[in-house]
Amino acid sequence: YKSGAQDMPHFIPPGGYPLILIMVTMLKLVFPRRQRNPMWHTIFKVLLAPWFSPNFFQTYVGDILTSMVKIFQDITWSICWVIAGDFMASDESKHPSFHWSKTHWYRNILIPVVMMMPLVFRFNQCLRKFSETGDRFPHLANATKYALSILVTLFGTFHPLYLEYVGKNSINKNGLQSFYQIFWTFLFVVSSLYSFTWDVYMDWGLGDKKHGFLNQFLMYPRKSYYYLSITIDLILRFLWVLTLVPPYSGASFALPEYLNALSMMLELFRRTLWGFLRLENEHRNTATRFHDHRTEFVPLHFKSGHQHHYEEKKERIGTEVLQEVIMVAIIVGIFCFATVVAAQHANHFVTKERDL
Repeated sequence: YKSGAQDMPHFIPPGGYPLILIMVTMLKLVFPRRQRNPMWHTIFKVLLAPWFSPNFFQTYVGDILTSMVKIFQDITWSICWVIAGDFMASDESKHPSFHWSKTHWYRNILIPVVMMMPLVFRFNQCLRKFSETGDRFPHLANATKYALSILVTLFGTFHPLYLEYVGKNSINKNGLQSFYQIFWTFLFVVSSLYSFTWDVYMDWGLGDKKHGFLNQFLMYPRKSYYYLSITIDLILRFLWVLTLVPPYSGASFALPEYLNALSMMLELFRRTLWGFLRLENEHRNTATRFHDHRTEFVPLHFKSGHQHHYEEKKERIGTEVLQEVIMVAIIVGIFCFATVVAAQHANHFVTKERDL
């Protein structure tokens, strides 16, 4: 597009061609409706997780959405670009393009919200499963994983203490980093390792010492596939958490703009690899569970039109379980609020120090 922009017809603004691409993409997401309706129905159930009981397929889609954070940023940018009318601007236009992308509401409000929403949706799914079963493990433990990622996003959005600046109070006499920077780094590492450990032990069903830290029943022919997958997931998990730092935050370790496309491809590759082993583990658990009960069928995540005796009505939410769900949500909200308040206080401190 850039190399041939001067050779394109002048009766169409240069931004008209990306606009056409956006419109074609939107049409493909809607039509043919018969094929797209199941996809949007599932996404609708994921977005309204607190009011719908998520099945395996919906939680699987929810996990995929958490890997599309950078893609959602680009979609948000494209929507704002169209609404602002920048596609009509020409090369000679004096109107400043993309001025909205430098505003406070876009950088510090809209983009952080877009980045956190997939994590919030998955967090709500975990709370809904806990409210139905009353099992603190694994549902509350899984919710903690997404809560840590949300805190990482908030720190990356509002906290200035990881910026590359040197002040008289930013480094102590021993040359150690400030407490807040150490805390953010600790939170970053814990969130990455927590997510990686959950992938291996819970989502993939691996980590059994008796079988070489794998599993007794493996569907793929070579064990090296699993060890390689574990190694790749460990490396790319840290890269994924790093993508939770919003762009334009000024962080010294934030990914450069030219690496965004590469980070998106690597995360989608990691999620695809994760999906193969996640489906293997789900099939293994389902087959083992229903084999032990000597049933003649395996439940499906979609409606087959037949009624089976395993389809029982959901139990009503107990008062104690509901209280715990509310308490967990309040605690996470308090931590998020405290993070923002501490960040704003630190912003004021840094600004005052630089003025001096």
